[in-house]
Amino acid sequence: MPRVKESQAEIKPLREPKWRQQFRRHLLNWYRKNARELPWRAEVSLYRTWISEIMLQQTQVATVIPYFERFMAKFSSISALAKASEDRVLRAWEGLGYYRRARQLHKAAKEIVDKHDGRFPTNFDDVLALPGVGRYTAGAILSIAGGQRQPILEANTIRLFSRLIGYAEDPTTSKAQKILWQFAEEILPRTKVGELNQALMELGSLVCSPTPACDKCPVARQCNAKLYDLQEQIPLRVKKMKYVDVDEMAVVVRDGDKLLLRRCRPDERWAGLWDFPRFPAPARPADVDSKQIAREVKLLTGAKIKVADKLTTMKHGVTKFRITLHCHSAIFMAGKLSDDTEYAWVTLSELAEHPLSTTGRKISQLLSEN
Repeated sequence: MPRVKESQAEIKPLREPKWRQQFRRHLLNWYRKNARELPWRAEVSLYRTWISEIMLQQTQVATVIPYFERFMAKFSSISALAKASEDRVLRAWEGLGYYRRARQLHKAAKEIVDKHDGRFPTNFDDVLALPGVGRYTAGAILSIAGGQRQPILEANTIRLFSRLIGYAEDPTTSKAQKILWQFAEEILPRTKVGELNQALMELGSLVCSPTPACDKCPVARQCNAKLYDLQEQIPLRVKKMKYVDVDEMAVVVRDGDKLLLRRCRPDERWAGLWDFPRFPAPARPADVDSKQIAREVKLLTGAKIKVADKLTTMKHGVTKFRITLHCHSAIFMAGKLSDDTEYAWVTLSELAEHPLSTTGRKISQLLSEN
């Protein structure tokens, strides 16, 4: 298999102004005809761009759109977001995943109010200092909404840049990141930086995808990977995630018309969200009896319960874990809830007001249907 020489791949496009000019012209012409209509593009501001960029981290555009629109309807300004309770912010974020993003967003809004008079900062270092904001996010916000000459590098552009310069090594190494950030900066124009950066991400998302559509690419003739027929091998694929199968149990504890919720601690999965009492299942969950379940709930919460019916079994994935969740119902008998965790007794209708884990929401929907 032919390989691009490192010197050619790293230097040639960067040192030819004509290459860069042609590249920008072809890319922007394509973008202006093919750019998707997205809500954060319809009305551009530093605040809206910030929210969209945080939501788009590790999340598909189609998934983000309805969340962005609902979030902006609830929190139309930085001050509105800062004043909201964390529960309200998490409830608006519920289902989008990676909840740390929402907590950092909330914290950052408070910092902007306290340190910047409620105005989103325009200094790069100030933006970079906000919770949840890295080099890419700061550059994206300030270039798209502020017109600043800031480079960007994220999943789509890493793939695109690696192919353009023919970088056939692991793009996640520090050496590769330095090369790719340099390329991202070199290709920026003096004006319309935000438009170009959006065009780069759009091309990486729609055309230069993991399985590239080179026949639709406006810059295919300027691509080293295409020239050497390496577009399927570049970027070098990192090892696939090895998933771990685990079994867990969740127990819906009732006391009259009230249900017991437990807020997940900072060191737990879904930190800050509410969930039904949940714990790792024994080695053979199908053989677990009611006494074992009651004992586990007592250890976790302090509550003495009487286990009733098996509600359901559901499967879901979180990072590297593939979880089988065995759900049971139970009646609260006695006991004082432990004081190391926050608890709440809520009615079925009040569940809608609490930000729940993904499976917690599915269980609440099951309870409502039944």
